[in-house]
Amino acid sequence: MRKAPAPEPVDVGLYAANTPAAFWRLAADVPDWVWAQEAGRLLGDIPGAAQVLDGGGWPALMAYVLGEGQFGPSHWRLSGTRQFYYRRVRRWLPPWAKPLARQLLGRRGHQQGPLGWPVEPRFADFLFGLLGATMRLLGLESAPYLHFWPHGKRLAVVLTHDVEGTDGQAFVPAVAALEESLGFRSSFNFVPEGYAVDAGLRAELGARGFEVGVHGLRHDGGLFANREAFHERSARINRYLREWGCRGFRAPLMHRQPEWLQELELDYDSSFFDSDPFEPIAGGTMSLWPFFVGRFVELPYTLVQDHTLTQTLGERTPRLWLEKMEYTSRRCGMALLNSHPDYLRHGEGLAVYRAFLEAIVDRDDAWTALPHEVARWWRSRRDSPVRQSPTGGYETDLEGGVLAEAVVVDGGVELVRQHPGREGGGRCSTR
Repeated sequence: MRKAPAPEPVDVGLYAANTPAAFWRLAADVPDWVWAQEAGRLLGDIPGAAQVLDGGGWPALMAYVLGEGQFGPSHWRLSGTRQFYYRRVRRWLPPWAKPLARQLLGRRGHQQGPLGWPVEPRFADFLFGLLGATMRLLGLESAPYLHFWPHGKRLAVVLTHDVEGTDGQAFVPAVAALEESLGFRSSFNFVPEGYAVDAGLRAELGARGFEVGVHGLRHDGGLFANREAFHERSARINRYLREWGCRGFRAPLMHRQPEWLQELELDYDSSFFDSDPFEPIAGGTMSLWPFFVGRFVELPYTLVQDHTLTQTLGERTPRLWLEKMEYTSRRCGMALLNSHPDYLRHGEGLAVYRAFLEAIVDRDDAWTALPHEVARWWRSRRDSPVRQSPTGGYETDLEGGVLAEAVVVDGGVELVRQHPGREGGGRCSTR
């Protein structure tokens, strides 16, 4: 019997850029020790996190949470049953049988899920609580900060699609037409060697303002089988990224390994999620916001996938999407949805998706953006200085950047008031 490879720990250095200062972007320069003063106490709801922070500092803590280190060094390895299914069985199943298998595996995973679902609030609670504790430690009732999204929007909305097969590709124009009719644009991720990808369709989507990304190499569950296999495939994936002019990637089946993904020439990846017990590798990053993983920006999906919503859970309305979006907006987070033309074309899939789009089309507090735009913004927000203006306030050169204000209210923090002389941000809070 072949010996299993040794488990790989999370590379702490990949997450070093995700500091509290980079997340909050306060106008005031807050020393690291101040952020750390009460952080351990606030981490009590995440088992083991306080000890990790105490032993390794912020990079270790972020690797533990954002890097899913809390689930152990073998987290990225599929169980024997799931390896057999995804790498040997799934490709041979007829279309009608795949939803049944997904229901069986998904419901079992839901019962064993290590995080809360559909809302996992503990990391968001920590970040907002940390800001409040830091402000109180500094004796501040309010503090200017560079708001999360352009023009002070409360929420980023990102629509993405994975196109798994030829039937899905044939349905892409219908999905794009629906979105276009309601004023939306999205990204479509194609499998380069899974089917004959239509170059004309890719070009047309780009010309109409949509985005194209790469979805693995083949949709066979083998991308992360071992490091050698990934290395061999990554060279070909990079060639498609260059030839297609793509900035982003998503792994098939949400199989993932953050250190290996550094081989890809990406601006952003979207193979992770905040919490999803229905995926082959459950767990999650607990994050409602983008974050940095080495060379790329990670855009975790935060709304349940369409096939889980309609096939596994049997939902016939976008209720769960809208409820999670509302929670996310209260934290000024990112609502990123991954749906599939392959599944939208069946049953009530497209009707549910249409109802979702119609429910959010008139939201004036949401920034609806393409994935590459969100990744570019997140980098620019981190790198843009906030400085004192000649009039005594604060200013930034970031296009669309807004200096809003965090306020301590009833023991929590609310992001409520615009900074004097600037366009204001939305109301986001710990409550």
